[in-house]
Amino acid sequence: MAKKERTTAELKAMSLKRKRALIGYSFIAPNFIGFAVFILFPVLFTILLSVMDWDGFNAMQFAGLSNFEAIFRDRVFKSAFWKTLLYVVFTVVLTLLASLGLACALNKKIRGRDAFRAAIFFPYVASMIAVGAVWKQLFEAKNGPINHMLMSMGIDNPPGWFASTDWAIWGVIIVSIWKFMGYYMLIYLAGLQDIPVQLYEAATLDGATGWQRFRKITLPMLTPSTFFVFIMLTINSFKSFDLIYALTQGGPGTSTTLLANYIYNQTFVYWDYGKSAAASIILFIIVLAVTIVQFRGEKKFTDYL
Repeated sequence: MAKKERTTAELKAMSLKRKRALIGYSFIAPNFIGFAVFILFPVLFTILLSVMDWDGFNAMQFAGLSNFEAIFRDRVFKSAFWKTLLYVVFTVVLTLLASLGLACALNKKIRGRDAFRAAIFFPYVASMIAVGAVWKQLFEAKNGPINHMLMSMGIDNPPGWFASTDWAIWGVIIVSIWKFMGYYMLIYLAGLQDIPVQLYEAATLDGATGWQRFRKITLPMLTPSTFFVFIMLTINSFKSFDLIYALTQGGPGTSTTLLANYIYNQTFVYWDYGKSAAASIILFIIVLAVTIVQFRGEKKFTDYL
């Protein structure tokens, strides 16, 4: 009898445990389903497409590594690769410096501080199409306000900007910095406001200069914020597409065609899904490698500071 009662109790405990497990699974199921449908399945399908020859209409045909071989022989891909590196390096470094400088300036008690913060953050939430339209007019080669200002300063032959194959990428970099520095400025502001004021007061009493306080207190305390900004800026710069498409659509020629634009063209212009999938995997590997290097370099950066 005791054994039977023990068995019944064990069954009830198992039933209760199963119910709790089902309740837990029901909470995570929506996220898991969303992840599977919108991330896992597209990634697996992209890997499959990278070794296939498919135009979206006819039957798939196995192509092996020929898509990757064709990409590495493609002059446009090589140009897009180096343009992407140029864009990423200058955009990340200059945006990070601009964001940090603005955060330090607007962390002080100055008149109209909130208005300045809102004005600098506004471009981040502005419509990408509107941003592209406005900046194309500002950078217009003949009648644009920027070139008129440069000519008034004594520059007789100002850059052609988006009409020039040499200057278009630099115009895109300038607009990218302007658009995104406000968002990362807020991240730095949050980090600055977490630094105890007593550290600065103690350093001042010890005779530390403004640069020494910045070098020995501000920068080390902002290391987590800097690491986050650096990671997010790098990833977003490698994936940058919409701003460039709104400004130049990858032109003139291929002067502003980055890897994301190259993938778009292979998909929606040339209808070569295999080649676009292979290029996507290459971009993923590049971003993954850069991210791993950044994670490993964080500790060395912290030790240096």
